Amino acid sequence: MRLSNFQLWRSFAKEAMDASMLIVKLVCLLQVTRTHVFNFALVYGPSMLPTISLSGDIVLVDCISPRIGKMGRGDIVIVRSPENPRKVVTKRLAGIEGDHMTFAVDPQSDSGECKTVVVPKGYVWVQGDNVYDSRDSRTFGAVPYGLLQGRVFWRVFPLKDFGAL
Repeated sequence: MRLSNFQLWRSFAKEAMDASMLIVKLVCLLQVTRTHVFNFALVYGPSMLPTISLSGDIVLVDCISPRIGKMGRGDIVIVRSPENPRKVVTKRLAGIEGDHMTFAVDPQSDSGECKTVVVPKGYVWVQGDNVYDSRDSRTFGAVPYGLLQGRVFWRVFPLKDFGAL
C-alpha cells in the first residue's frame, strides 16, 4: 500500500524530531559534564614555568574538587582572575585559610625584604611557579575560594609530556 504525501511528511518529521532531540540531549550532557565534572583547558604563559610550557599545554581540569572542598596546598588550579573577571589564570595553590604566607616583596632585587600575611577565612593564596614573572596573590592578595574553577590533574598535550601533574 502506498503512503500519502501527508503520511510521508509526518514520518519524516517524526524521525527528524527524534534525531534533533537526541542531539539536544547530547549537547546538554556535554555542557553539564564540562561545567560540573571535568573540562579541557589550554594553559600558557610564563607564570607557571617550568611546570607548564610557555607556548601552552592542554590539560584536564577537575571541576568537582572546588565544590566539595578537596583542594590542597600544591595543587595546580584554574582561577577566575580577581583583577580581570573575563580572564582565567593558572596558578599553584600555596596556602589555605589561616596559613601564614611569607614572600619576597621584590624577588628580583637583593634587598631581601619579606612580607608575611595571614590568609583570611574563605580565601586561598595562589602563586605562579615562576616567581620572577607571575601576577599572583603576592600582587593582588588572597583570592576568594569562590573564584576557583578547578584543579588541573592531567596534561593531555604535548604528547611527550602526557601524564599526571
